[in-house]
Amino acid sequence: MGKNYNESVKLVDRSVLYTSSEAIELAVKTSKAKFDETIELALRLGVDPRHADQQVRGAVVLPHGTGKKVRVLVFAKGDKAKEAEAAGAEFVGAEELVDKIQKENWFDFDVVVATPDMMGVVGRLGRVLGPKGLMPNPKSGTVTFDVAKAVADIKAGKVEYRVDKTAIVHVPIGKRSFGEQKLLENFRVLMEAVIKAKPAAAKGQYLKSVVVSATMGPGIKINPVKALD
Repeated sequence: MGKNYNESVKLVDRSVLYTSSEAIELAVKTSKAKFDETIELALRLGVDPRHADQQVRGAVVLPHGTGKKVRVLVFAKGDKAKEAEAAGAEFVGAEELVDKIQKENWFDFDVVVATPDMMGVVGRLGRVLGPKGLMPNPKSGTVTFDVAKAVADIKAGKVEYRVDKTAIVHVPIGKRSFGEQKLLENFRVLMEAVIKAKPAAAKGQYLKSVVVSATMGPGIKINPVKALD
């Protein structure tokens, strides 16, 4: 481990479960890299992702965004394509974009939106978009006829959260430069969304662990029982 990381570790008591405000304050303090580090949240949930009725997935617009410029690709035709372009989508098209991705291994985009009538075409990309987490999905609001709103929300700081096969959700909540207050507000909005998305089939403690960290910093544990206090 590097000198900065070792110095950061000394600031964190691994035996303590911090309040959310204390943890975010520490995450900012332990962010010592020269670049504007992302502050990330990792949640271990009391669900079994192998069961369809225990999936946790959704999207939420963070009040202060993520601090990252997001490039949006929209699969749409006609008026919907024009709406997407007017809303600020970087790439808009149909079959020709499918060919470009398949033949040129082109992935100069961060989020994919599609109108429902285009999903038959987009489905051909399932094997390449799926593993990258880029496949449009109605649950995350990326399969919709309201492409203008979808693009606007993404540009405003919409993030998708999804439990992985180890029952962990990883989501960015902003940049170090946001400061503690904005990061805390983003954190609370995201936590409320994940808690609201608790599957009815999930039994026992839902929030097993809540950890916040800077990109290059140590993990800081938050008391899951008091995560929203």
